[in-house]
Amino acid sequence: MAETYTPPVYGTGAKATIQRIGGHLAGMIMPNIGAFIAWGLITALFIPTGWLPNATLGAMVDPIIKTLLPILIAYTGGRMVHGQRGAVVGAVAAMGVIVGSDIPMFLGAMIIGPLTALILKYVDKFTEDRTKSGFEMLVDNFTAGIVGAVMAIVGMWAIGPVVRVVTTAAGNAVEWLIVNNLLPIASVLIEPAKVLFLNNAVNHGVLGPLGVAESVKAGKSILFMLESNPGPGLGLLIAYLLFGPRPLRPSTPAAMIIHFFGGIHEIYFPYVLMKPRLILGVIAGGAAGVFTFMITGAGLVATPSPGSIFAYMAVTPKGGWLGVIAGIVVATAVSFAASSLLLGFGRGEKEEPPEDTPQAAADAPEPPADRIEETGANDHETQAQPVAKEA
Repeated sequence: MAETYTPPVYGTGAKATIQRIGGHLAGMIMPNIGAFIAWGLITALFIPTGWLPNATLGAMVDPIIKTLLPILIAYTGGRMVHGQRGAVVGAVAAMGVIVGSDIPMFLGAMIIGPLTALILKYVDKFTEDRTKSGFEMLVDNFTAGIVGAVMAIVGMWAIGPVVRVVTTAAGNAVEWLIVNNLLPIASVLIEPAKVLFLNNAVNHGVLGPLGVAESVKAGKSILFMLESNPGPGLGLLIAYLLFGPRPLRPSTPAAMIIHFFGGIHEIYFPYVLMKPRLILGVIAGGAAGVFTFMITGAGLVATPSPGSIFAYMAVTPKGGWLGVIAGIVVATAVSFAASSLLLGFGRGEKEEPPEDTPQAAADAPEPPADRIEETGANDHETQAQPVAKEA
């Protein structure tokens, strides 16, 4: 299924292996982009800081991001490994990491969904030749149920805590950089954490509380902009539009609108996962944006939620728009330049003419003269054979 949404990766080297892993991770997200957009629209409209605040409709936001989306990711990952049976057990196992954590478990779902499906795949191979005729359905259902239940427990007791430790460590590292006035370097940790769908944990779990404390004292805080800046993602998507793999270019304009105006940053994470080296592009853009915010004295009065340009303008203090806009523009430009360079400015993405076109036929090498004579002689003999038979 990943091949449907991501370009194929050839080769066996380390670079190809990393790209292949990234393609599989992206393949779990891309089919579910519609669900992310639905969640983004509900969030942008109905949360207390949204365009149409509504407590009743806004109650859907948390269940969707904490339960539905991880289950969809695990379901898709399981299906990629072992078809429908893998999808079912992957979704069941995902409940373990979901219930065992209070943060959105996208990373946990990406791990446990394919892993559970792989285990079931090996179990099916073991039982396939050992199951007596007539008992296939019974064995299949019980093996799937047992594997799903066991992996749900493993997810709650093992995978979930590991992901929480990773999230906590990333948050502590970001906090250390903030305390030591190394804010631009924080992008080295923040951007990779975002791509692994830890953005909400980093933003609302670490940067948000610290920013609120600073905002109370100074009236604004730069910490609200470290993770939520839409510039790095926008620059990456523009680079994909101009220089990315041709099958993916048509999808980027819609992604830009959803990301920049809707504030749904998750929309660009799969594009990085497909080509992991592009993480360097968004890190460069994020660091440049933070540096610009620092030298212009920019800050926000609250967390922009969601991280769209409209939310940014809504929480910008009076007279502070120039620094905020400058940071977003610089982040976009640097991310675009770095990502374009990493994409090779589109080299190798030119369309090749099909083999049956006149141009391909004209470019095809001519066979040697002796080959032509031999072919002609064979054709003559072939044509002469029926005549001899008729005679």
